[in-house]
Amino acid sequence: METIDVKNEGAIRVLTLNRPDALNAFSVQLMDDLTDGMLEAAADESVKVLLLTGAGRAFTAGADLKEMGQAGLNRKYDLEQLFESVVDFPKPLIIAVNGVGAGVGATICGLADMVFMAESARLRCPFSALGLVAEAGSTVTFPWLMGRQRASQFLLAAEWLGAEECVKAGLAIEVLPDDKLMDRAMTQARSIEKLSLASMMKTKALMMAPIRNRIMVAVRDENAALEELTGGPANREALKAFAEKREPDFTGM
Repeated sequence: METIDVKNEGAIRVLTLNRPDALNAFSVQLMDDLTDGMLEAAADESVKVLLLTGAGRAFTAGADLKEMGQAGLNRKYDLEQLFESVVDFPKPLIIAVNGVGAGVGATICGLADMVFMAESARLRCPFSALGLVAEAGSTVTFPWLMGRQRASQFLLAAEWLGAEECVKAGLAIEVLPDDKLMDRAMTQARSIEKLSLASMMKTKALMMAPIRNRIMVAVRDENAALEELTGGPANREALKAFAEKREPDFTGM
């Protein structure tokens, strides 16, 4: 079953993460479908703007913890290929955060060109609470956007950041009433749709040029650290605590 809803509004491609019963958590299938969606929108000459959002009450809850650690999952793409498809997306990328965003639901915002958030939306980087590390190049993009101390607090403390706080921190540009979010995001997309794609792509490429390699080096280093820590003592305790619906105990770890 497809986990991404694809819709065209003129030259605007809308991708909607569509696992609402799982809070749009990133299963292997969703990761593959989103990577395909990014690559297809990049290659499709009829697409000038990409808008990414989520179905239901969440943007995405991040990695699917029920799948984490399972062996034998068939993947079309790995994590590096997913993030590379976002980093190298050559056209304007708008994210409309319609609800909670955790893990990749927060870190992917650091790779967008514009982020709009619903009033009820909030973001969290739960990596320290999962015995893991940050991803999506956020160890570069977040200090760049937010400043080192705010980024350290966000990445290390595993605390929620509300929509208004995200704007103040430089992670989003505008907060909207929940029922106005998509209207505002689409208005922005339609405004961009009327402009020169060649011009916008060249400008985006120039803005990305100084940091693109730094981001991709960070992505690879983060992924290596994730591989190292996945299945380790802290991660096993976190997943056990999740299954038992309790707080993890990292005493002595």
